[in-house]
Amino acid sequence: MDIFAKFENRLGPIGDYAEKAPGYFAFPKLEGEIGNRMKFRGKEKIVWSLNNYLGLANHPEVRKADAEAAAEYGLASPMGARMMSGNSDIHDQLERELAEFVGKEDAMLFNYGYQGMVSAIDALCGRHDVVVYDAESHACIIDGLRLIPSHRFVYKHNDIVDCDKQLARATEYVKKTGGGILVITEGVFGMSGNQGKIREIAVLREKYDFRLFVDDAHGFGTMGDRGAGIGNEQNCIDDIDIYFSTFAKSMASIGGFLAADKKILTYLRYNMRSQIYAKSLPMVFVAGNLKRLELLRTMPELREKLWHNVRRLQDGFRERGFDLGTTNTPVTPVFMKGGLYDAVQLTYDMRENFDIFCSVVVYPVIPKGQIELRIIPTAAHTDKDIDETLAAFSSVREKLENKLYPQEMPSVMQEA
Repeated sequence: MDIFAKFENRLGPIGDYAEKAPGYFAFPKLEGEIGNRMKFRGKEKIVWSLNNYLGLANHPEVRKADAEAAAEYGLASPMGARMMSGNSDIHDQLERELAEFVGKEDAMLFNYGYQGMVSAIDALCGRHDVVVYDAESHACIIDGLRLIPSHRFVYKHNDIVDCDKQLARATEYVKKTGGGILVITEGVFGMSGNQGKIREIAVLREKYDFRLFVDDAHGFGTMGDRGAGIGNEQNCIDDIDIYFSTFAKSMASIGGFLAADKKILTYLRYNMRSQIYAKSLPMVFVAGNLKRLELLRTMPELREKLWHNVRRLQDGFRERGFDLGTTNTPVTPVFMKGGLYDAVQLTYDMRENFDIFCSVVVYPVIPKGQIELRIIPTAAHTDKDIDETLAAFSSVREKLENKLYPQEMPSVMQEA
């Protein structure tokens, strides 16, 4: 059989909508400067789908630092992988400052967060080892686990009793293999907005021997009184053996990093294939990320504005009777009941008639019969943005509950 034959029949659960969704529900084009309001199809929308938590994407000091770094270094420098010819003093400086900020001995840069997580799991885990991980772990964790020969046990989301059970199974398994156990969870879960139960997991070390790896992509910059992430928020940084985050969210940039003891990162520097065999993070991003980290540390008012908006938005939703699940972070999921047609019609209505642009999530990401509209508040949003959005959600919910949405694709998809 031709290996391409599968393309004719099925493109996967998301790709099944590939003929009608492009340009609107898939691969939409937001135009203008990144911010609380941007243009979509030529019309201004309030945008709630960008992880620009602290509003740094277009901060004047960030734009200035990026422009100066581009003028000084261009996009090519440094050439080569970090190990061979792609190192620099500012790479080392950024790693030192990141490590100090999150309370670890050392830090290690990645070109991309997703790539870094996949490659770190690959380097850490061998065929005799076991990974115990949260069922709602991000795709980068799942993909990393798919690539390794290690045995895996998954525990129910944030369920410490089930985590205990899976650790007991893992412990019995490694008694036979002589391997070790790695527990992987998230600091802030990007879909539900729940905090990972880091401290509760750490308590299980009284019964089991394991190391803890935390993906804090949504927590870095947003959580804790210093914005230093989930370790700062839960006062548990010493319980985290390997701390991971990305620059693509609060830092509004490119790249990512790990922070841990020097001995761990020395091993990873010499064994992570994605870093050994890939070009170093360009100087323009390293210099720009140094400026972003400086602002994150020295401008607490950005985080204070973010949390003002988070509380105002989430309180407003709850006062109106919306289901936000159990979020206790800036990630704001709004759950409603309905099918696929309801979801696309509701989202279309929101964009075209209320000028609200947010992300919609349906089956198979969440169970059938549910709709999730994920809202990401940022420091760039205004009280006016929030008030208009709350009013729009109340209006579309009323239409949904009164079954006023046609059970068909909106015209923009029919014409695609």
